[in-house]
Amino acid sequence: MIVEMDTYQSIRTYFNDGKSIRWIARTLGISRQTVRKYCEGNTHPEVRKDYYRAPDVVTDDVRDFIRDCFKQDEDEGLKKQTHTAKRIYDRLVTEKGFTGAESTIRKAVKQLREEHSVPAQADVPLAFDPGDAIQIDWGECTAYLDNTKRKLSFFCGRLCYSCDIFVQVFFSQNLESFLEAQQLMFDHFGGVPHRLIFDNAKVAVKEGFGLHAKATDGYAAFAAHYAFRTEFCNIASGNEKGLVENLVGYARRNFMVPVPRVHDINELNHQLLMACRVYRDTHKVESRTQTVAQAYAEEVRFLHAIPSYRYDTSRKATPNVGDYSTVRFDKNNYSVPVRYLRKTVTVKGFANEVHIMHGGELIATYDRSYGTGKTQFRLEHYIDLIERKPRCVFQARPVRETVTQELLEWGKLLPGGNAEMVKLLRLCVDYGEEKILSIRDSMPKGVIPTVDMVRSQLHEPVETNVVYFSNEISIMSTDLKQIDEKCGVG
Repeated sequence: MIVEMDTYQSIRTYFNDGKSIRWIARTLGISRQTVRKYCEGNTHPEVRKDYYRAPDVVTDDVRDFIRDCFKQDEDEGLKKQTHTAKRIYDRLVTEKGFTGAESTIRKAVKQLREEHSVPAQADVPLAFDPGDAIQIDWGECTAYLDNTKRKLSFFCGRLCYSCDIFVQVFFSQNLESFLEAQQLMFDHFGGVPHRLIFDNAKVAVKEGFGLHAKATDGYAAFAAHYAFRTEFCNIASGNEKGLVENLVGYARRNFMVPVPRVHDINELNHQLLMACRVYRDTHKVESRTQTVAQAYAEEVRFLHAIPSYRYDTSRKATPNVGDYSTVRFDKNNYSVPVRYLRKTVTVKGFANEVHIMHGGELIATYDRSYGTGKTQFRLEHYIDLIERKPRCVFQARPVRETVTQELLEWGKLLPGGNAEMVKLLRLCVDYGEEKILSIRDSMPKGVIPTVDMVRSQLHEPVETNVVYFSNEISIMSTDLKQIDEKCGVG
């Protein structure tokens, strides 16, 4: 019988008032057995006993046989050749003379398998010592760089003891970015941990996975210099680096929303670094007793010191400068000054930049291009050549791809033609296109400014060497009599 709460309350109240079980049952119109069950409060109407009746045919011998089948599968270690419930039932019928239904064995196998196995979702809580490890991982995001929508990769690192974080954005997840990101991470944390925990990244692992993974020669050299051990996670085992997995989602939701709009990737990385420092100063992990700042102050003392020699994380090449004064690196082209034509230069490809050097001197720096067949020009690299060949000025790619359409249209109106346009480009190289256009716009409307008119506005007052003195100069009077007497002059 289902007893409602008001009936149950009446039973308990009448019983506490000293009424008999017979009187309560007669008054409430229920059986004495029901009153006897609830009057003393030994149970509650909402309590229901779980009903389970083990089939009589599933004896202890049958259960032991099923467990033995599981043990055989474990000993063999073959994932595709294991006992199914159907196979266990067939063996019970054949070997044990089992007379029950197959469905009964299926239920028993399912129950015993659940008791025998550990759920895949089960995780073991972990604890780390200060300075022991950093977990690292990659994520993807979208941002606007100079009003252009770009898909970027962001690198995340997290100290396992203090939970302090590091986040930076890169154009690619190649080896150069991977090494540079870790180098910047060590700078941010102020030291190097004993271990780095991360996925089986192709840029770092040449073969194997998990405990059997072997690092590439390039990454092994980097790890040797900073003296940390690498610990690769098993495949599809995000739980082994849960701290940084959480950070990837946290950074995307908190640092990338709304979608960042910045001038370039360096500005975005500066914003992210500031956000990481705010996190350190203000955040407290819910399951921790200390704040991130308190735990970090303790942990940083256990990190190894950063080596004085800064490891070169770039990928190097030594191409020859081609006839168009460009060098090719990673399927893309970059211009250099024409004086280096047909000379051998050194190209260093960093994560987000390309440095071009000759004789140990840096001669050009670019934002690194990813993709195929792209060419970046600098007008200053070709201006000397264009001055010698002015007829090509309006068709020259270094001109068409580096100056604005507004400047080109103005140059076509100049009375001196191509030669005058070359002079205008020289002013842009020396003073910047923005300043030249601002001078043009400041002149009266209806007048086509010439190069000489612009040049006159660029001349600043020359400093003179003339020293101006005050008109009133104080002169001290001197008594010369003593000198006359000393020299014998009458």
